[in-house]
Amino acid sequence: MSDHGTPCWYELASKDPAAVQRFYAEALGWSWRDAGMQGMSYLLGARDGAMIAGLHTADDAHPAGWQIYISVEDADATVKEALALGAKVLQPAADIPGTGRFGVLSDPQGARFGILQPLPMQNPGTPAFAPDKLGHGQWQDLITSDTKAALPFYGSLFGWTVARSMAMGPDASYHILSHRGTDIGGTFTSQTAPYWKPYFGVASTKAAAAQVKANGGQVLHGPDPVPGGQFTLQITDPTGTILGLVGAA
Repeated sequence: MSDHGTPCWYELASKDPAAVQRFYAEALGWSWRDAGMQGMSYLLGARDGAMIAGLHTADDAHPAGWQIYISVEDADATVKEALALGAKVLQPAADIPGTGRFGVLSDPQGARFGILQPLPMQNPGTPAFAPDKLGHGQWQDLITSDTKAALPFYGSLFGWTVARSMAMGPDASYHILSHRGTDIGGTFTSQTAPYWKPYFGVASTKAAAAQVKANGGQVLHGPDPVPGGQFTLQITDPTGTILGLVGAA
């Protein structure tokens, strides 16, 4: 079965890649190695041998922040479909030797995301998005200016559906995004500039909060209980990049 529509990679463009490597190693147990890409420094973050994220220097074309990638069957066809649905192309489909074909888009509301048509692998190992694995991507939130417009866009492009919705206040709802029966993330409307925020798994959000502070990050909110018995933590890394952590209390 195709993985079309499944989150498959996480990428951090950072103002100071050297400064954040230790932070993510301490917070998420990642080890880093150079990917050996020509023309740029691109580091790979892994845990227990499984690759989870990429790290490179932010610039005008790659603003600082986390970016999620979604697996697709055909990168070129997906770019064409996204354009027809109102997206903008930030990076046309191109090959990554030994990896696959990728592209970067912004949805009609302006949230950046990547797509990846991966090469077939005989031994793919544990995926970057693995809700039961520590240090891996376990969730992603789309913070958008218009959920009513965003939901049909991603539904058409990736087959995502709304599993259920929960009230966040008098005039706001949090919508759980599902892919083939598996909850993969959520979305809500906000006045902030639209963006995708990944959540990575930790054993204890309370312990993670202390570790974040000790390593130069900030805790913005939490730990907060969420349905299913887990807790979330909203944080920034030492350069101010926002992300989430999820795990037990």
